[in-house]
Amino acid sequence: MLAWRDLADADAGGSELHADEFSRRWADLGFEITHRTSGLGGESVVHERNGYRVVSRGGRMSVFPRTIVSEILRREGGYDALVEVWNGVPWFSPIWGGRPRLTFLHHVHGPMWDQILPKPAASLGRVLESRVAPKFYRRTMVLTPSDATREELLELGFQPDRVQAIPNGVDPSFHPGGTRAPYPLIVSVGRLAPVKRFDELIAAAATARTRVAGLQLHIVGTGPMEAALRQQVADLGAQEWVRFLGRIEHEHLVDLYRSAWLVTSASLAEGWGLTLTEAAACATPAVASDIRGHRSSVVHGETGVLVPVEQMGDMIADVLLDEERRAVLGHTARVRATTLTWDRVADDMLRALAREVLCRTPRG
Repeated sequence: MLAWRDLADADAGGSELHADEFSRRWADLGFEITHRTSGLGGESVVHERNGYRVVSRGGRMSVFPRTIVSEILRREGGYDALVEVWNGVPWFSPIWGGRPRLTFLHHVHGPMWDQILPKPAASLGRVLESRVAPKFYRRTMVLTPSDATREELLELGFQPDRVQAIPNGVDPSFHPGGTRAPYPLIVSVGRLAPVKRFDELIAAAATARTRVAGLQLHIVGTGPMEAALRQQVADLGAQEWVRFLGRIEHEHLVDLYRSAWLVTSASLAEGWGLTLTEAAACATPAVASDIRGHRSSVVHGETGVLVPVEQMGDMIADVLLDEERRAVLGHTARVRATTLTWDRVADDMLRALAREVLCRTPRG
């Protein structure tokens, strides 16, 4: 398996969690898995995680040519099948892979390129993702977590019969329990990066607080925008009701979802809003930006509400002030979340890979 970063990376997120969830389950079935990824701090490390082997070598960009050359030369030994995790920059495995393979693409970066790279590089990344790479992947089975992203890939020229949506799972540790906070608490979880638009979320929470007395916003995560966001909070005089919790332990996250009245996300682009379905499993509904990825993780009007980011403040207030509506949304969110399991994800992905293997197996 090829992925530009893994679960041990300080910036690990939903994509890295997804890779670990299906890899550990395949390993439990007896498959020998090698996960090729970038090194931590420039180090070259080989270790075991949850039953599979992790080889961390190269930097964020050098990992691509370094790994490709290594695999062509079989320096890590042979393999029977290949899973490529495409995160913005593709591995171009159809050119050199030579084995049955899958590509998992969590989301199309689209407008994210302008958020993460300077203009010339952003334009190059956008052209690579939307015009160049798709031509090489027309015969590759591409998996994605949502129907919304599948539709976007079809718009880029991917073939309908070669793109399959497999919704993300939710860990069973996320379930209802405990009690709600005694004050209106909204929670948002994610990397503090421009694409997540936490600045817009803080502004929306400030708008909501003009109508909802005692509202508090707790933000979980770290990232390059933290200093700017803290300054924004200081400028608003909001230090008493906006809390930055940083990275927290899993048990703390579960408790936070359970105590929250709402989970929120103002993200510009997502393949799937994993934090929204984690909170849903704890019977906590969502108010989130109306983007493609969120349309799959939130059923609008049933498990939460999706709105343009400029309307989030008023909608947060509307839902917080309507206890009956929140209860109905939370119940429906919980019911739907029980259908989203990582076992099913691993099984569906393995079935897709098995079909690719069988297509290449001589008959007779």
